[in-house]
Amino acid sequence: MHELAIAENIVDAVCERADGRPVRRVTVRIGKLTAVVPRAMLFCFDLATEGTVAEGARLEIEERAGEARCRTCGAEVVLADPILLCPCGSADLAVTAGRELQIVSMEVG
Repeated sequence: MHELAIAENIVDAVCERADGRPVRRVTVRIGKLTAVVPRAMLFCFDLATEGTVAEGARLEIEERAGEARCRTCGAEVVLADPILLCPCGSADLAVTAGRELQIVSMEVG
């Protein structure tokens, strides 16, 4: 479960920036092409925050759809999962969105 390692890294970064202040909320943007499971991330975040200034913080996840441009037909394609395939049948896609894994904001109190 790579979500636990990701959650631990997020918590480490947030706690460092919080500078000892309690963290109330963290918002992250996760692209659909990262293969991160949001429900698993929520569970792992709660585990990773235990004993830190982020304990009890709410994790909000903004999911970003995958997007690509087909190099064969030029179509702009929305990708719902990591299977990179254009409706024309080509797998020659240039991914333009959906691989994000970013901390967007945090609320401290």
